[in-house]
Amino acid sequence: MTRQANLTGKVVAVTGGANGIGLEIARLLAMAGAKTAIGDRDGEAARNAAGELGGILLGVDLDVTDPDSFANFLTTVETAWGPIDVLVNNAGVMWVGPFDAEPDAAAERQIAVNLLGVIRGVKLAAPAMVARGSGHIITIASAASLLTTPGEASYAASKQGVLGYLKAVRAELRGIPVKLSVIMPAVVDTELAAGTGTGAAKMLQPADVAAAVLRTIARPRFEVTIPGYIGPLTRAVNVLPERMREALFRRLVPDQVRQVDREVRAKYEAQFGEHR
Repeated sequence: MTRQANLTGKVVAVTGGANGIGLEIARLLAMAGAKTAIGDRDGEAARNAAGELGGILLGVDLDVTDPDSFANFLTTVETAWGPIDVLVNNAGVMWVGPFDAEPDAAAERQIAVNLLGVIRGVKLAAPAMVARGSGHIITIASAASLLTTPGEASYAASKQGVLGYLKAVRAELRGIPVKLSVIMPAVVDTELAAGTGTGAAKMLQPADVAAAVLRTIARPRFEVTIPGYIGPLTRAVNVLPERMREALFRRLVPDQVRQVDREVRAKYEAQFGEHR
């Protein structure tokens, strides 16, 4: 599907695009012919990535927690190439550990980036799409939007909030030809997930998520899980009695309190402050 996708001339903006999943999304979009803007808090890394990837790319400073920064990012893209056809809300952060050991700064940062950053992107990009009658906003959430993962309480809250928010906005946009999609992958091999367990699912690669983004652009769907069985399985398990449901989820979902490797995560989580 990704090899056949032809996005020539389409304008796509990707948040958190300088590394990991976002960088792979940008790479595949550029390969498919899209004019691809990479926004990242590390503006230099975004510009370097844009220079190294083949295709028509633009690297821009972007802090999704700052309304002016996000607005300037979108304006910069539109000034360079015209209206944005697709916005990919990808920026995200994650702290892992017991809920009562989480620094307040970690909880606040996850809500600010993962949830409020998505809300801000939708509020800034959707009105122009609605006005012209076309556009697509794709948000990279997480299987934690659907599942209960011990050790990721605030992260799960932010991702479940994203799903709830997008459901409500989608209901408001019913009948308007602007598409919303939320992609919910299991654990992906990136710095964000370093040192965490995967549960019953195999470790995904950024390319798996990027390929799903291109498939979703080609054939829009609202909810996309990776692997695909996560959505149907979750719905099936949720109709079971509580004890059976919880027993199954314990077998399927990683317990990050017990499985996390703190040494591996130390460098990444330094951004959040010290554990209590």
